[in-house]
Amino acid sequence: MTDTEGTSPADETRGGDTAVPDSLVTWLTARTDTELAELLRLRPDLAVPPPANLAVLAARAEQRASVLRVADDLNVLELTVIGVLSLERGAEVGVPREILAEALAGRAPVRSVDRALQSRRARALVGGTMVVRVVAAANDAVTWRVDRKPESMTAAQIIAGLATVTEAERRLLETLATSSPIGRTRDAAPGTPPDRPVQRLLSLGLLNWVDEQTVELPHQVGQALRGETVTDPTALTPPPIRTHKQKVADVNAVAAGEALELIRHCEDLISALGDQPAPTLKAGGLGVRETRRLAKTAGVDEARVSLIVELLSAAGLIASGAPDPAPAADTGDDYWAPTVAADAWLNTSAAQRWHTLAHAWLEMPRRPWVIGLRDPNDKAIVALSEEVRASGAPRDRRFVLELLGELAAGQGATTSELAALVAWRRPRWSARFGAGAVEHTVAEAAAVGLIGRGALSSPGRGLLHGATTEAVIAEMTASLPAPLDYVLVQADLTVMAPGPLVPELQEQITLVADIESAGAATMYRIREDSVRRALDAGQSASELHALFEKRSKTPVPQALTYLIDDVARRHGRLRAGVASAFIRCEDPTLLAEVLASAAAEPLALRALAPTVAISQAPLSEVLDRLRTAGFAPAGEDSSGTIVDLRPRGARVLRRRTRSQLRMPAVPNDDQLRSLVGQLRAGERAATARRGQGVRSDGTRAGGAATMALLQLAAKVRRSVTIGYVDAQGVAMERVVDPVSVGGGQLDALDPATGAVRRFTLHRITSVDLVD
Repeated sequence: MTDTEGTSPADETRGGDTAVPDSLVTWLTARTDTELAELLRLRPDLAVPPPANLAVLAARAEQRASVLRVADDLNVLELTVIGVLSLERGAEVGVPREILAEALAGRAPVRSVDRALQSRRARALVGGTMVVRVVAAANDAVTWRVDRKPESMTAAQIIAGLATVTEAERRLLETLATSSPIGRTRDAAPGTPPDRPVQRLLSLGLLNWVDEQTVELPHQVGQALRGETVTDPTALTPPPIRTHKQKVADVNAVAAGEALELIRHCEDLISALGDQPAPTLKAGGLGVRETRRLAKTAGVDEARVSLIVELLSAAGLIASGAPDPAPAADTGDDYWAPTVAADAWLNTSAAQRWHTLAHAWLEMPRRPWVIGLRDPNDKAIVALSEEVRASGAPRDRRFVLELLGELAAGQGATTSELAALVAWRRPRWSARFGAGAVEHTVAEAAAVGLIGRGALSSPGRGLLHGATTEAVIAEMTASLPAPLDYVLVQADLTVMAPGPLVPELQEQITLVADIESAGAATMYRIREDSVRRALDAGQSASELHALFEKRSKTPVPQALTYLIDDVARRHGRLRAGVASAFIRCEDPTLLAEVLASAAAEPLALRALAPTVAISQAPLSEVLDRLRTAGFAPAGEDSSGTIVDLRPRGARVLRRRTRSQLRMPAVPNDDQLRSLVGQLRAGERAATARRGQGVRSDGTRAGGAATMALLQLAAKVRRSVTIGYVDAQGVAMERVVDPVSVGGGQLDALDPATGAVRRFTLHRITSVDLVD
């Protein structure tokens, strides 16, 4: 929100502001072009479609829907100003500035009240300076009584009181909280037995007595019942934030650690979905069973999986479609699987991968934290479903992060303090964005690596404030620990990486060892199967020995050397190739053992020679069954070279979906100037004195009369007012000076722009000479 202090010089000299304006049209007419452009920038919905004149603009500005939309961005003080003006009949006769000052005396600084009034004037919610008028619909934006006394109960007292009420008493309170806070009842009369529900609630302070037949639910009690942040709307100054100062480097380090964890889990889930795509539910989304499977595979909880798959989908790294290759048990339905973009993402740096995910989270119109809650039909909300969609989610995230961004670098705040500040800055958001939503938003921001220890990180601050991609990636690169080019091999055949590894070493270690635990330091374990996996991928025993001798800071244990040599000695003695598949072995006894094993029958093995056998099964199946039977075959191509037959994972083509966000775009400076020029032109046309005129009814006679009058005006150099319907179907009026008429076109000088414009004759609906 852009506020300016005090009043402009134009406000001091403009006569329409020293007395109450007759109407909003009168007040808008007295605005400067700059002020009208600012109004359209602050309320972009007023410009869609472009208003024909100031009367149309004023009518739109007074519509209840538009007023409530702009009121969503008002704070408690600004809404209280509107409430006081409405209470003093500001919509009918206007309110002297002195009365407003008296009503708010001692509750808010004078400069703050002046800024609130100036901000409302800029948005055309109030008009006038010495006498202020408010638009009638604005009173509906205030959800509390501005003339009530300050609340006497604290949030803790309200919660404690609600814990003691009976079920019937709570139902009574919830009815008032979800409808009107005013209730009519005979039990409010003096002398009513004290054990009656109304009397008990009055004694607990959970209801206020109005008269013998009327009670009122306190505003704060209603907030607590609705799950909103409990605040006192009579407090016209923002709640303080007791910041805790930390070193920026520590904040960035914590955020970078979360970023690395996020990247690792994303890689695990991409791999898991590539190996086994997850069926898409008929109603869309990812099923609970599949979420549990992915959680078990990645070693994280289901809430974490839900957040990550939402991020991956928003970033275009997974999508629903027909994967290639199709799953073994393909039903013909869609599956959630990685997209081809995931391969490119996996090959970028850690900072670039983080930027993709963080930007996706900041902009995605979805709320992952609602996954697992119940929908209106009492069904669990699942990940990637339409129930998670929320068009206002990006705005909410940015607002919470911007509150942290207002603090100095390294300064943080608690979620309760942030929730209280959100409730004061945006009280009309409370019904949908209470303390719980703020807490979940902060938790997600921390999980994504934008926040560390309650403070905004340097990369997060850059991303929030629109820094270039290169600058944000550079900030995260500086925050991440420097990648290591070494590991520590230990005697128990474990390999410890004390930090993130350079990509080349990461790939080599992951190939030859299995991850046992991950974090700031990652622990790997080397097993016979993992060594065989490396050999299957084309590595030789000598290359594996060289890897550990070069990359290990600790001496290579003899046990590892023996393990690699032993597996390599047995690896490849039995070789399988494409025939569909063939098996060859230099040892006839070993091949005979294979032909006699349980794997021979399902593979339909047939010996061609003492050292060669063939199968009609695919090579991958031959290798899998032989390994299951206890053999150690190696795959080879037609030249005898060992080939890497590891599955690459399924991929789907990403589908482009149309955004569900329907927020009016803010016009740029050129568009604003053009809109204001059209408004001024339309106003001149509406107020011009008219002489002889014709109306085009679409007939030949009507068209001829229109042309005749336009040709006359061009000949005698008279200005005309024309009614015109543009290509978008928007009707408007303009005062123009005709230059020439012919070929179905009118060329006329537009005084608003000083340029000659061309109008299509059949779109002109009326022509009037200007007296």
